[in-house]
Parts: sequence; C-alpha cells; structure tokens
Amino acid sequence: MNKLLLFAAVAVFGLTSTNAQEVHFGAKAGVNFANISGDDTSGLDSRTAFHVGIVAEIEISEKFSFQPELLYSGQGFKESYSEFGASFEDVYKLDYLNIPLMAKYYVAEGFSVEAGPQVGFLLSAKDDWEGNYGEVTESGSEDFKDFVKGIDFGLNLGVGYKMTSGLNFGARYNLGLSNFWDIPSDIDPGFGIADIKNQNAVFQLSVGYFF
Repeated sequence: MNKLLLFAAVAVFGLTSTNAQEVHFGAKAGVNFANISGDDTSGLDSRTAFHVGIVAEIEISEKFSFQPELLYSGQGFKESYSEFGASFEDVYKLDYLNIPLMAKYYVAEGFSVEAGPQVGFLLSAKDDWEGNYGEVTESGSEDFKDFVKGIDFGLNLGVGYKMTSGLNFGARYNLGLSNFWDIPSDIDPGFGIADIKNQNAVFQLSVGYFF
C-alpha cells in the first residue's frame, strides 16, 4: 500500500511540475448512495453515507485539467429479510480511503465532464445488524474486515460545475472493477460462498471549494 501511495504522489507532483499552467487546491464533501453489483444482489438496498477530502485541480490547458483527490468514502449496502417470524436488517459498512485520478474536460464555461481510475484502501468493514422478534429487539456489530480485500479498483464517471468564486458542485458514479471479497475457501462448507464476486457501486453528490 505504501508503494502505491508513493507512486500516486510522484505522478501527481510530476504532472504539476512539468505540464501544469496553474494549480488550485481545495476540499469537497457530499453524500454517497452506495450499493454493490455482481452475484446475488437482487433485493439489496443502498447504504447512505458520506465522503470528504482534499482535491487539487491541475490545469493542463484552457479546456483540460487533471484532478487528483484523497477522499474518505463510506460505502457498502443494506440487506433486509424475515425468517421464522422475525425480521432482520444488516448494514454492511465498507469504508475506504480513495484516490481518484480524474481527467476533466470543460465543455462550456464552468461545466465539465470527467473520467478516471480510482484506487481504494480499505479502512474498516463492519456489519451493524438489528433483529426484531415480536416485541423484543436485539442489535450488534460484527467486524468482517478479514473477508474483504485491502485494495479496491474502480472507474469514475461524472459531471461538474465550477463557479468563478471557487465554489463547485459535482455528480459522479464509481463503477467497481474488482471483486472486493476475500473469503478463504476453507470456511466455505460446499455452498459456493467463497466463489461469490461483488463490486462496489457508488453514486456521489458533492459540493466543494477551491481556495
């Protein structure tokens, strides 16, 4: 992980020093509507969480910019089900430190389209559950970080609008490219659990400010 972070930093600083006409630093935050794609995902609900972090917009030309970011991102999904007269809800929380590397093209004054890869480093993975048995309610939290890969890869696509004041707004979709599960085959008693493949899928709405 340290080598990947170092590579990203070298790439960003290299572009800044060799190609950039101007660099703007800022911060952003917003809401995540997170879910997953892949195997056995019918009936799952999205987890609403947030993202927050720092950005740098490196102007390459009048129309084109490179924007690396460092973001905390709350992701995951929800599952609700009933059995034996009881109802359950599980909120699977996958929290990442993401590094999107975005190419931005300004199609009109202030309006941009963007695309770029993203690498994410897992911070935590927890299942917050609640069960209702008639008038009795039980709840708890289980850590399942050992069953999730430490590194995740994705592709971001989005649009943005930046005001002359530095205030900016964005909408982005993160398409997960890699299976995030890391379930050892020795804990799978022949049910195929270790073969399940799922990817993160996150829609983000952001507001930010360039200083």
